[in-house]
This record gives sequence, C-alpha cells and structure tokens, in this order.
Amino acid sequence: MVQLESDSELDRGDAAPDFELAGADGETYALNDFEMEALLVVFTCNHCPYAKAKIDLLNDLAAEYDDLAVVGINPNDADAYPEDSLDAMREAVADGTVAYDAYLRDETGAVAAAYDAVCTPDPFLFGREDGGWRLRYHGRLDDALNPDDEPTELYVRDAVDAVLADEAVEIPDQPSRGCSIKSPTPGVNAGVCQ
Repeated sequence: MVQLESDSELDRGDAAPDFELAGADGETYALNDFEMEALLVVFTCNHCPYAKAKIDLLNDLAAEYDDLAVVGINPNDADAYPEDSLDAMREAVADGTVAYDAYLRDETGAVAAAYDAVCTPDPFLFGREDGGWRLRYHGRLDDALNPDDEPTELYVRDAVDAVLADEAVEIPDQPSRGCSIKSPTPGVNAGVCQ
C-alpha cells in the first residue's frame, strides 16, 4: 500500500470527462445516464483500507439524497489485485456491502487518468450546468485522514447540500488521501507521494 494525496488538474467549473463503463450490475453506464442534480464520482476499490473506510458514508449518501447519484469507479489492475475484479465488485454489490447508484469498472485506468485521479478514494462532485456536469468540489470526503479515524466533519455532505441548493461550495478543495491507483496500463495514474 502506498499512501497518496490527490491533486487533480480539473478545476471547479471544468466539465466532467465522459466515460462509458461496465457496471457491477451488468449494465453499461455513460456519464449522461445520470440525470440527478448532483453527481459524485469516486475512484475507489475493494481492497484499499482507505476506500473500505468510506463505503458506509458513500452508501448513506446514495440512500439519503434523491437528487444525487453516487458513482464508484474502480480503476485498479484486477490481475494484480483480484479483490478489485469485476466479479469481486459484483459480489460486493450483491451482498449489499456496496450500495452506490452505480459501481463501475475502469478496466484500463483511462477514465481515472482523464480525471487525474491518483488514489482511492478520490471524489469529484459535479453539479448540473447548461445541460452538462461541472466540477463543484474535489477533495476529501471527511476529516478522517486514516482508515481507523472517526470523522468529525463530513465535507462531502456540506458540498452536496450546497450543490443541491444551487449555492457555491465554500469548502476549499483538499487533496484526498488513500492508496495509489494500481492501473493496468503502465504510466497511467503514476502519482507521487505528497
């Protein structure tokens, strides 16, 4: 496990990079399939302790907000990390461990590279603007920096509330913290420890 902090080149107001990915539910999803008012794209996986520590929070967000789509995208090399295979993702969805609106497989890591995601979890919150998705917040989900820490502030909840109220997100972008993305494509998502 290598701990990294995310520092994406996407700025607030930038359009969400498009994707079309296989879901753990057997469906294929594109960016525009999500028709809510807010979209939380989180690069995540099954094996990283940092990502595992945020599953319940992401499940809660997906259950509580009708106008928010929570989309997990797993970009890790499934050959090197079998826990991150599409089959393992399907099991996590089937047994209720993961209850996001969609859990998608980024087989090559190209989508994670388009977002400049380098760690798991790495969340990007978008709001609807002129028919497209615009970045409104990229940063930590909460203030718990280590997997065993209990959060006292839920940044993502405040950011979602602001987006749904059509207000500016006042929370500053802060690097997300987690395990490095293990892309199957050499050179993709090769981040540097911060």
